[in-house]
Amino acid sequence: MSQILVCSAQERAIRIIHESIKKSDRMGSVRSLDECRSQLNRARFDFLFIDTDFFEPAENIKNSREQLDPLWINNPALEIILLTTKENIRRTVHLVKAGASDYLTFPLDPVEIHHVIDSIVQDQQIYSEVKYLRDQFWHRDSYAILKTNSPKMRDVFEKVRAVAPMESTVLLLGETGTGKGVIANLIHRHSPRRERQFIQIHCGAISDSILESEMFGHEKGAFTGATRRKLGKFEIANGGTLFLDEIGTISPNMQVNLLQVLQNRCFQRVGGEQDIHVDVRLIAATNADLQQLSQEGLFRQDLYFRLNVFPIVIPPLRQRKEDIPMLVQTFLDAMNQNSAKKVRQTDPAVLKALNQYHWPGNIRELENVIERAFVLARSGRLTLDCLPAELINPSEMASIFSVNAGMTLDEARKHTLDLMEKAYLTQLLTEHGGRIARSAESAGIGVRQLHKLLTRHQIKKSQFKHPDSSAGHSEL
Repeated sequence: MSQILVCSAQERAIRIIHESIKKSDRMGSVRSLDECRSQLNRARFDFLFIDTDFFEPAENIKNSREQLDPLWINNPALEIILLTTKENIRRTVHLVKAGASDYLTFPLDPVEIHHVIDSIVQDQQIYSEVKYLRDQFWHRDSYAILKTNSPKMRDVFEKVRAVAPMESTVLLLGETGTGKGVIANLIHRHSPRRERQFIQIHCGAISDSILESEMFGHEKGAFTGATRRKLGKFEIANGGTLFLDEIGTISPNMQVNLLQVLQNRCFQRVGGEQDIHVDVRLIAATNADLQQLSQEGLFRQDLYFRLNVFPIVIPPLRQRKEDIPMLVQTFLDAMNQNSAKKVRQTDPAVLKALNQYHWPGNIRELENVIERAFVLARSGRLTLDCLPAELINPSEMASIFSVNAGMTLDEARKHTLDLMEKAYLTQLLTEHGGRIARSAESAGIGVRQLHKLLTRHQIKKSQFKHPDSSAGHSEL
């Protein structure tokens, strides 16, 4: 059953539309644009039939859109069907291009009315089916990654959805710590190559001499220390995806070698003579401006063009701060799964502090901060005193050490000193992995005195121990 509104000055047009719709549909009618807007503000309608005479002549699509927008304020899914004369066709075309669904010309024909409504309903069904299929594109294990309130990140995921099924080379652009490796893996997991290898090389962490061997492999005896044949990452990734992170750091010589592989789909191992053909989908990432580097002669322009087939720009965290609460909860959920300790809530003051910070290290820095805060949390809740000092502004720091104005000065001093002392001990044990002797030495006090302070503040050293600090280090 559809809700239909007709806005027309012609009684005959209203009657014909009423006689043409299904018996199950409900229809109302008005004679002016003001009445039409009033009805649309009070109730939801599926279709609006409206005379084009109610609209001002428009010179372009923008002007036409401005006249249609008020009709969609409370009915964003409203389908607008224009009723027009042949003399008004030009104005009608502007309105259709601006978003109106269709138009009918006077005198109205019941068959055409049926056809227009049925066509719109059919288009709606097709759109719903396509949207459903697109939503099913993402694997269930990707849902946590895809949660976002950021329009920029939604655009990133739309591009991932578009390019993943293809064979196109992808260039991921973004600052360090924005999650380029996560996006690369997401593309692979939703590609036809998902059942094959996803191999990653961090080009900036490997010297040029070793990088060539890592990429292409080497034969036995190719150089000192090459005691056996080694397969390179291109060969191992055959049939799958190779992710080259920080591609902007590779040397001119490696740029030439990589370009040849991309052009010919084959290479030779270091010290070898046999051509090895590979079928590899390449994803590259960089935090540098490759276009600028190529213009300055620091990066081969032909290689840049080969890599820049489908660029995706990943925004820094400071441009998607609306996602911080979800990211914090995602990190906490992961830490709760891997620890007997449970921290499930976050103080609003913590989220405020995180939102005000500029995050030069992006998501990677946020994850490190939350992991540290998780260790320091003394209850099931993250509080401001769990955060590093650089994240807390003076007014928020004052709230940590807030005191009751009803206290005497001596009481206030003692209360603040206790809070400061506890925060210091917590930071101290964190830095030394819960090792008492080293913590005491760093603090310039004895082990016995440190134990007394921990007992007084109800701090347990066990919660600060690193996973690998227990083996062979029962006390230190």
